[in-house]
Amino acid sequence: MAAASDVPLIIISDNAQSERRISPAWTIAQLKGRLEPITGIPASSQRLVLKVASWPDQNLQTVNEDNTQLAAFTLQSYAELHVADTRPAGLRTNYTDVSSVEKYEMPPDEYESRTDSVLHWKKTHQLGRFDPNAPSIEQQKVAGIEREIEERGIKLNARCRLLAANQTESSIERRGTVKFVGAVPEIPGIGAWIGIALDEPTGKNDGTVKGTRYFQCGANCGVIVRPERVEIGNFDVIDEFGSDEEF
Repeated sequence: MAAASDVPLIIISDNAQSERRISPAWTIAQLKGRLEPITGIPASSQRLVLKVASWPDQNLQTVNEDNTQLAAFTLQSYAELHVADTRPAGLRTNYTDVSSVEKYEMPPDEYESRTDSVLHWKKTHQLGRFDPNAPSIEQQKVAGIEREIEERGIKLNARCRLLAANQTESSIERRGTVKFVGAVPEIPGIGAWIGIALDEPTGKNDGTVKGTRYFQCGANCGVIVRPERVEIGNFDVIDEFGSDEEF
């Protein structure tokens, strides 16, 4: 079975903000180690909160951070990972205090009229926001979700396993069959969603969302999630008693 692909996240701290690719196979301890040179916050003083659209905030804190993989949480492309510094204020390095530094700010009109600036170079070469064919942020997000679906091999009628959204779900094995791939306007968030008919009634619906039917399944056997939570594989069907049967 292929390993889960990296997920691009927006890393946000008091001192920095940047986009980084995160591997679901990393442990929380490994993630904190990689965040230390980015944020300037020691791994032991980091408090991580993952903010995913349409999901409650997730605290990436566990008793055993050396062995808990990020795959145990909901990882959505371009979600925000907030890194807080738990050290007392007096022990933190302040990278943003420039009150004692004298600086010159060029008037916007003067900067825009210069021909030796980065802005002028971008305009001349139609780069970035000056590119008439550049995709919007929303288009980039939609493309990222579509790429995730393709890389994970998500197709209709494929057997799958639902990856846990939080620590509580990590001990529950939920399997099912992909029954829908596409947009769901009733759910906040752009891009495609994956509809799964679960083997057991541990879902949230029967394949309908606010009166619109997207696929057929039993009561409470339906769930609609982002592709990051879907693992495709030759998973046996779980019967009503929780045991496996031939698929």
